[in-house]
Order: sequence, then C-alpha cells, then structure tokens
Amino acid sequence: MQARRLEITGAYEFTPKSFPDRRGLFVAPFQEAAFVDATGHPLRVAQTNHSVSARNVVRGVHFSDVPPGQAKYVYCPQGALLDVVVDIRVGSPTFGRWEAARLDSTEYRAFYLAEGLGHAFVALTDDTVMNYLCSTPYNPAAEHGIDPLDPDLGLPWSDLDGEPILSEKDRTAPGLAQAAEQGMLPDYETCLAHYESLRDRG
Repeated sequence: MQARRLEITGAYEFTPKSFPDRRGLFVAPFQEAAFVDATGHPLRVAQTNHSVSARNVVRGVHFSDVPPGQAKYVYCPQGALLDVVVDIRVGSPTFGRWEAARLDSTEYRAFYLAEGLGHAFVALTDDTVMNYLCSTPYNPAAEHGIDPLDPDLGLPWSDLDGEPILSEKDRTAPGLAQAAEQGMLPDYETCLAHYESLRDRG
C-alpha cells in the first residue's frame, strides 16, 4: 500500500497493490497498518456508506460540524469517479483550495479526508459505486453542504460531457463565501486540535 500526503492538511491518498489472476482479482483498499503509519492514528469506523451514481452525477460538497466531525475513507469498487477534497476550514493556509484524483475499479485508489474537510465527486460512468468508511454515524443536524458549482471554488466539472446532475439540496446549497459569512464552516485550529487528540489516543 502506497500512501501520499496531499497538500491540504488532513487529506491523504492511498494506492493498494492488486493481485489479478485467471479467477479475477483480489485487492485490499483499506489497510490499517498503512493508514496508521500515514496519519498517526487508527480509523474508527462507525458507519459504512454505499452510493450508486449515474454518469455526470455530482455529490457534494458535504461536510459535518467539528466537533465531532466525520472523517471519510472513500474508494470506488465499481466504475470510475473524480473525487475532490476541499479545504473549507476557516483560518487554514489552504482555505478554498481543492485537490482531485480519479478513483476507479482499476487501481482501487482511496482518499482519506479528516474531519472538517469538504468532499465531493462526479461519476464518470453509469453505475459508479462509492464506498465510504465513516468515523461517526450520520447526523442530519450536523451535516451541511456547499454549492459544488460555486464559481469561486472552480471545482473540476468543466470536462463533463453533458450537464452535471445534482440533488436539489446540493443545487441550493450556499457558496463558500456565503457559508463563511453564515458561520457554517469548521474552524482550522479546532480541527487541528481534534487531529492531535486522535494521535494522542493512538
């Protein structure tokens, strides 16, 4: 398993080895030892999520209140998608920046997004599956979104062959600046303190 720390603090990319043979293929998209070595703490899994999306479906930008927040370890076991991590933590040196990678059922690359980071993706094929390992259960009162089409964010949907397909909730979500004005966004220092507490707990 290869691990790469992204420029956005709290975000990592993991690439496992796969083992194809005449029967098919075996791969372990999540490996605790590699995860702990990269992040300094284990991943508590309180819930797993599974979504299926048609081509050009955009989901996100989603995030949760911190504390407790919801960290996510995501990978694509079927199809292909462009996954995006967005730094929405007020006070972060990379606030408003994003990084993206193709996740697919060829390389089984995964993204880890620590609490307080925004998450979005677009499905590049029909019947694209996303699997999520989540550190906390779903809490609708603590869940929020930012408009994934916000021109100030400039997320990488421009290469889509067709119009993006969004839920009504995502389409009507505030832009990043509006969310900041409304006090919706996580605080960077609070998030850093939370990450340190995870490492202390080991």
